[in-house]
Amino acid sequence: MKTENMESEITITPKAVNEIKKIMEENKITPEFGLRIGVKGGGAAGLTYSLGFDPDTRDGDTIIEQSGLRLLIDGKSLFYLSGTQLDYSDGLNGKGFIFNNPNDNKNCGCEN
Repeated sequence: MKTENMESEITITPKAVNEIKKIMEENKITPEFGLRIGVKGGGAAGLTYSLGFDPDTRDGDTIIEQSGLRLLIDGKSLFYLSGTQLDYSDGLNGKGFIFNNPNDNKNCGCEN
């Protein structure tokens, strides 16, 4: 387990921080819980992301402290998340978290 205070791995916008803290408050989730961020390869569709609250750290986790939140990221996911910005949108296209990831090439190279 590695603890980092750097913001270069993944950053969270103030809007996303506010929404995460709001969700924690509404669900009575204590600050001891970390926000686990994960990623899996999604083939032609790009990467698939996951978010969830986790009370435990696991072997190989990197812990990033940011804006009063603890981010828990496994080693494999950290590789894909480097440079990613987590944002939150509540616009006309719906509400939800958005991963702005420079490593996620969503362009499919498939031929029809």
